[in-house]
Amino acid sequence: MTVTAYQTVKEMLIQSPKTWLITGVAGFIGSNLLETLLLLDQRVVGLDNFATGFKHNLDEVQGLVSDEQWQRFTFIKGDIRQLADCSKACKGIDYVLHQAALGSVPRSIADPINTNDTNISGFLNMLVAARDAQVTSFTYAASSSTYGDHPALPKVEANIGKPLSPYAVTKYVNELYADVFARTYGFNTIGLRYFNIFGKRQTPDGAYAAVIPKWTAAMIAGDDVFINGDGDTSRDFNFIENAVQANILAATANGDAKNQVYNVAVGGRTTLNTLFIALKDNLAINGVNYTQEAVYRDFREGDVRHSQADISKIQKALGYAPQFDIIQGIEKAMPWYVESLNKKC
Repeated sequence: MTVTAYQTVKEMLIQSPKTWLITGVAGFIGSNLLETLLLLDQRVVGLDNFATGFKHNLDEVQGLVSDEQWQRFTFIKGDIRQLADCSKACKGIDYVLHQAALGSVPRSIADPINTNDTNISGFLNMLVAARDAQVTSFTYAASSSTYGDHPALPKVEANIGKPLSPYAVTKYVNELYADVFARTYGFNTIGLRYFNIFGKRQTPDGAYAAVIPKWTAAMIAGDDVFINGDGDTSRDFNFIENAVQANILAATANGDAKNQVYNVAVGGRTTLNTLFIALKDNLAINGVNYTQEAVYRDFREGDVRHSQADISKIQKALGYAPQFDIIQGIEKAMPWYVESLNKKC
């Protein structure tokens, strides 16, 4: 059996633990990173203001790790829009995983000012704080929305178009700032352009919920599932454990692998119509039979029609090897969705 780069890095971290900072630690991606790092016996500092994160995510992680591992976690309630909070969180940190942001294209269209304050001003605060603290590495959540109106598929990191939403603008500005910090201060970072990540602890609630948890919750409740457009819109859906792998590989990377942005995805394409069927089928396996047909409505403003990543760059530079395609990810996530959503009923 071939030993992967990810396995090698995890073994290295167990032998030589580091101190990590996760911003947005109470959120979907942040809490999954926290879980993995604590299980690897790492020391972790978490920063969150609970704007889009939840204490129950942290409570769930606590129940999945040992008491000794949980004692290695320090939580700071703070806001990346406050430089003092960022500076406090960065003290004594080896690796930063910057996940805190206001996500969602529709949210940014409805409220571009708050999206800008968090995603740009907050990002700049974190860059300054991490640079001043002389952290070993800084990995940040970028976004596939940066590709904008560029029509080519699959998406290659060097080829982007014009942004289609305020959210996309903020994520592109993050990349520009990161590049300037490398050129001006010699502070190298890695940006990870996430493509439609899904998995446990992704909230189905609210107007800006991602499609997989939102549809799954609707199906479990027996409610209508709404598809924006004709259902042929496609996405490169990526299971959370693939994204966790990418973050850990990026954080521990050296040399020319830094001061880069990488696609984080599977490299596939799934239409919304296909996704709808896959969710129904997996819910049936988990004892939930949804018999209704999807309800189609207008396309959503700011949405990209098709999205698919070329992942060859991250595979070559970091040794990234996604372990789960969309069906495998749904199969692994669905029991969690069913259990957690049934608790709310």
